[in-house]
Amino acid sequence: MDQPIRLKNNGQINIVLNSQKRHAYPKEGERGTLTQKQRKQATTEELDALQALERELDQLVGLSEMKKIMKEIYAWIVINKKRQEAGLKPGKQALHMLFKGNPGTGKTTVARLIGTLLQRMEVLSKGHLIEAERADLVGEYIGHTAQKTRDLVKKSLGGILFIDEAYSLGRGGEKDFGKEAIDTLVKHMEDKHQEFVLILAGYKEEMDHFLTLNPGLYSRFPIVIDFPDYTTKELMEIAQTMLDDKEYVFSQEATRQFQAHLENVQSRESNNHFSNGRYVRNVLEKSIRAHSMRLLTEQEFDRAELMTLRSLDLKM
Repeated sequence: MDQPIRLKNNGQINIVLNSQKRHAYPKEGERGTLTQKQRKQATTEELDALQALERELDQLVGLSEMKKIMKEIYAWIVINKKRQEAGLKPGKQALHMLFKGNPGTGKTTVARLIGTLLQRMEVLSKGHLIEAERADLVGEYIGHTAQKTRDLVKKSLGGILFIDEAYSLGRGGEKDFGKEAIDTLVKHMEDKHQEFVLILAGYKEEMDHFLTLNPGLYSRFPIVIDFPDYTTKELMEIAQTMLDDKEYVFSQEATRQFQAHLENVQSRESNNHFSNGRYVRNVLEKSIRAHSMRLLTEQEFDRAELMTLRSLDLKM
């Protein structure tokens, strides 16, 4: 992606700082209004916030392109503040986003992290995440869809509206009410352009087609993030993180078998919609249940055995 963020105003969101917390910005020619101590303190806080963001991003496996874009968004917000403090015209930039990728690649997790970041930076007043799908927007009769969509946008004000499998809104044909939901969303992206961020997510091919359904849709999403499938190594890292969190470990043989299984699953040509991290979580949860049944049957309650998933426990 050559230009993940296009620096032009598409009319979605004009980023403004929360008036209750912002500095008293100087007018043009009054650059020295903030004291040196205040400027130093502000710079220290910004660097601390950047380091905190980097620590949070480092906890996510892979997703290097997303991490780069997140840092760029943070940097743009900080520099925009600096420009205001220097009496320069503040920039305007849309933050509505498209997430393209298979299930289990971290899209919802990243959306939640973005909400937290924008709330910290006073771009969004709440930073909460509202998750939605087709059934939450599309009604059963004329006018019902527009009302449901408006209500959902209202709940999202001050935060992020995240619509997964957004392409399903355009699958019903001419008489389907999904198009009404799309049109209503586009309108609110204009009318509420300072009050919420809209993120649409789904499979890459389906999302590309979806964007052709409304002439003005694509231009309203200047930030497009691709979420590639995880590599086998990354999936093993995700599995290890999940096991650590649950206080389990793989035996050496279980590790070998699980890695070989992941390599086999990912190599299947027909497996275009592999669920990545979600698949790993499902396998681990089934394996933990099998492990529990085995220990109960064997009456084996040694601490090491209570923690260790063996190859015969794996349910793949």
